[in-house]
Amino acid sequence: MGADFWPYMESPMKNEKLTTDEYDALGHIERGAKHDRVNACVGRNAKRLSGLKMIEYARDGKVALTEKGRQVLFLRRCITAMRALLADPAAPLDADLAAFLGKKNHVVALDGGGHALTDKGRESLADIEAQAALK
Repeated sequence: MGADFWPYMESPMKNEKLTTDEYDALGHIERGAKHDRVNACVGRNAKRLSGLKMIEYARDGKVALTEKGRQVLFLRRCITAMRALLADPAAPLDADLAAFLGKKNHVVALDGGGHALTDKGRESLADIEAQAALK
């Protein structure tokens, strides 16, 4: 995954590998709380996510995603979508992901509907998988 894939990020996730539980906590925060208390998942992961500057606390004690947290969740959605398209070109692709991945030449729209990964998209996905295997 080259630097041209995510140029808007300050640094491509150095040693910031998140666990599934931490991604779930970011998702809970993104969806918003239905009440004033944070759930157990957010509570377990808040200290690390705050240290990584992915969440922040408001003066009233509410937890919110930072821009970095939003970018990490978007990146995860992109990778998940690319994996789904590799398995099935007819897999649904959200409009924002289709626009971003299309602009980066990672996916191309098919005539009959759906999207397909380009060679560049397959290379990026293979690089992501190789980096994940090293960690």
